[in-house]
Amino acid sequence: MKIRCLFFASLREKIQTGEMELEMEKGTAKDAADLLRLLHPGAASDFDRLAMALNERYCKPDAELTDGDVLAFIPPVSGGGS
Repeated sequence: MKIRCLFFASLREKIQTGEMELEMEKGTAKDAADLLRLLHPGAASDFDRLAMALNERYCKPDAELTDGDVLAFIPPVSGGGS
């Protein structure tokens, strides 16, 4: 199956793209993240602290993927004071 992966902020800079197509066997969002860790070892530790969204809805790592899904990797957001 093929899924589209979206990257933001520092992860986007490390991977040097905002999106990519990932081809993989059946699997979960975590499986996709694990494959991306292998493909981009310089960004591997970043995946430990990211939230994921599957087809524009936040998801858990065990969310099942299907062909054509869009999986976004969202960095932590911190609030600031005034």
